[in-house]
Amino acid sequence: MADRAVTMGSLMTVIEPDHSNPPVQRTGAVVFCVLASIVIAGLLMLGLTGDGHGHGHEVELEETVLVETETGDIPEPGSIFEQTATTLGDTDANAKAAAHLPAFWGLGILPFIILLGCIAILPLVKFTEHWWHSNLSRYMLAMALALCTIIFYWLSEGYDSIGYVLNHALLEEYVPFIILLFSLYVISGGIHLRGDVPASPWVNTSFLAIGFAIASFIGTTGASMLLIRPLLKTNRERKYKVHTVVMFIFLVSNIGGTLLPIGDPPLFLGYLQGVPFFWTFNLWFEWLVAGIILLVVYYIWDTIQFKREAEVVRIFSKANAQPLRIDGGINFLWLLGVIACVAFINPSNPLPFFEWTPFAFMRELCMVLLVLISLVLTSKSIREANQFDYHAIIEVAAIFIGIFITMQVPLDVLKANGEQITQIINEPWQYFWITGGLSSVLDNAPTYLVFFKLAETGISPEGTMMLMLLGGESIPVDLLVAISLGAVFLGAMTYIGNGPNFMVKAIAEQAGVEMPSFFGFVFKYSIPVLVPVFIIITVLFLL
Repeated sequence: MADRAVTMGSLMTVIEPDHSNPPVQRTGAVVFCVLASIVIAGLLMLGLTGDGHGHGHEVELEETVLVETETGDIPEPGSIFEQTATTLGDTDANAKAAAHLPAFWGLGILPFIILLGCIAILPLVKFTEHWWHSNLSRYMLAMALALCTIIFYWLSEGYDSIGYVLNHALLEEYVPFIILLFSLYVISGGIHLRGDVPASPWVNTSFLAIGFAIASFIGTTGASMLLIRPLLKTNRERKYKVHTVVMFIFLVSNIGGTLLPIGDPPLFLGYLQGVPFFWTFNLWFEWLVAGIILLVVYYIWDTIQFKREAEVVRIFSKANAQPLRIDGGINFLWLLGVIACVAFINPSNPLPFFEWTPFAFMRELCMVLLVLISLVLTSKSIREANQFDYHAIIEVAAIFIGIFITMQVPLDVLKANGEQITQIINEPWQYFWITGGLSSVLDNAPTYLVFFKLAETGISPEGTMMLMLLGGESIPVDLLVAISLGAVFLGAMTYIGNGPNFMVKAIAEQAGVEMPSFFGFVFKYSIPVLVPVFIIITVLFLL
């Protein structure tokens, strides 16, 4: 998320918070948010000090010992092995999991559905758009729906279930997720690219290619923030430039972030679920094929559009050329430090070359330290030149705390019914298009996680190649490839598919670019340009 690294709300990087309502009108919302936060924090602390686990989550621990190779050995974490008859699952464990399907689960999944629906719809409705622009409004909605989920677990599974649910949702997943995004967001905000070059098709294509190449390493949000303003400045004289911004969204804000977990939020959630850090590099060929096709399409497209420009535009563009320079380059070092933290600091494994195992949240502590170093050593003027503020990342934190809590019920339902669902949805191309289709209209991070759990809990036929996750579970390799590609690639289909999309749109509009409407973006650009590319990816890699 960016990693929708940063859903809808990256828009708020360039839109000031809503201060139009007098403070007295928001007092009730503030009080509610504070009280809800205290209640959730208190229940979490009580859960950590108690010994109840509730509603059958312990089944996960029992299932981790069921996977064996043909020789009877347990595969090493991160290794790929062939599914054999002895690894098709344990019927008793599956029955036990099914027995823990939450009662009245249809009601329990409503908060999750409502929250994702609000994220997709409220920013687009004129009546609610203004209200939604306030982070207080977002957090209030997230807290209300999170409390509904907690009440559901209390009534259906008992008080003891709440502590485990909150521990799993917040400490194990939300905290690592949001600290990674916060680190990438703040450190990349300290890098500023200044200068101006002629707005030729070759230059514009080079901009997109560079952004595409670095997005996996500094995150799609970081790459978008770094390059969109210099690209707009370069093309300020040109009349025909909407297609350039659209292709920037396709390549830099989405598909470019495929190769590492820090590239796009869905992939980081996969890492938290046990996917090895460097496994996503296996997607390099799909990433490269999609990137080359789109860059070639863009170069031809921009060449045609450039010939339509008036001659004075070309002359003026060359006359105002200035060498490109990077300010705050030291922050690339801190970004490498973040990558190292994610790759090598894991409380479940000893540090490389050491026998010492990191303590809980050491990884997150080190990333926060790198952020502080960046803030201290980077000139304030650099972030001011980037128009940097914390509003976008606060929005992500506000929305995603609700997402991580409310999606626990849907995940429990998938764990209990995975075998039945995977009898219908069991082909890589199905996972690619369904995961991607939902990612384009919802948030691609929780969509990825839902289908990840679905693939993980299903029973795979003998001979299926499986990836041993770091936590001891396993997942079919071909389905993991499809889910990863679907969530990242098809997040480019709409403005709300991935966070940087709306941020880039808003920055471009501030620069005077008349960006297409939500449906104009989909029908004029996404479907004609992206769908043929994704069909090619499906035929080449997923059938």
